[in-house]
Amino acid sequence: MKKLFIPVVLILVIVLSACGSSQTKNEYGGNTPPTESSSNTPSNSSTSPDAESESKSGTITYQSEDGPIEVPANPQRVVVLTRFLTGNVMALGVPVVGVDEMSKTNPRFEAQLKDVEAVSDESLEKIIELEPDLIIGLAGIKNVDKFKQIAPTVTYTYGKVDYLQQQVEVGKLLNKEQEAKAWVEDFQAKAQKAGEEIRAKIGDDATVSVIETFNKQLYVYGYNFGRGTEILYGEFKLNLPKSVEESTATDGYLAVSTEVLKDYMGDYVIFSKNADEDNSFQNTETYKNIDAVKNNHIYEVDAKSFYFGDPLSLEYQLEFFIESFLGQ
Repeated sequence: MKKLFIPVVLILVIVLSACGSSQTKNEYGGNTPPTESSSNTPSNSSTSPDAESESKSGTITYQSEDGPIEVPANPQRVVVLTRFLTGNVMALGVPVVGVDEMSKTNPRFEAQLKDVEAVSDESLEKIIELEPDLIIGLAGIKNVDKFKQIAPTVTYTYGKVDYLQQQVEVGKLLNKEQEAKAWVEDFQAKAQKAGEEIRAKIGDDATVSVIETFNKQLYVYGYNFGRGTEILYGEFKLNLPKSVEESTATDGYLAVSTEVLKDYMGDYVIFSKNADEDNSFQNTETYKNIDAVKNNHIYEVDAKSFYFGDPLSLEYQLEFFIESFLGQ
């Protein structure tokens, strides 16, 4: 009976939403690398004051960017349609039944997401079959009106709040605000302590660059663009080379050639390395003669584990930095 019911529901969803329009948002920004930039714009979202009484009836009211929405107080079947929020949900111990393909192939998430379906904002029938009780995505995704017919759907504008406040927002949505705030406080305390120890070791004037190979191109990154930049330049208060700071001020990243790479390399370099990209530049004399290379100050890490700014990724980035800089 259920197999017969699903197509009927799908048709109903499509008919109800036929007059709706949706916008498409490319999370990659075209051919640019996966982004994780953020700003310090304060959030207007919060959990309703009546959340405690509502939760007893199985729902709470979440003040989303689009207005109040009734969501499950204890969601058990969440679909996350953006790679930028999968780790936020997982970190709070809430079960996910559908995630994007990139989240599934993240080496840090693979084991936990092994039996979770890969979906996108075009996977309407598959998402219906998953019977989600909550759907989370980015503002501007396709088919948002249709998703709202399937389950409560909440979207976030990419980069509207900083990476720590984003976790608090997800915590509010999932009725786990206190857990989210506790994680933020603990993480900041650990990161700032590590930053003090690192600055004491490498010096207050030392510079740090973050580079990456992606889509047949070499990039250098500025503050608030994932890959640990929030930690390095925010919590650790380490310095970007002036050339990097100036060239990434607008977009957050800069594509560079091997010939000019030396002009953007700091005293220390985090190389977010994609093993399936062309990394042959490391064999050139130009690269080998860069001071950070000669001083063994290049710290390589798997890019696929290092892109994003969710709590699970941030904790891994922090561990990597402590081990790399301090040898702990």
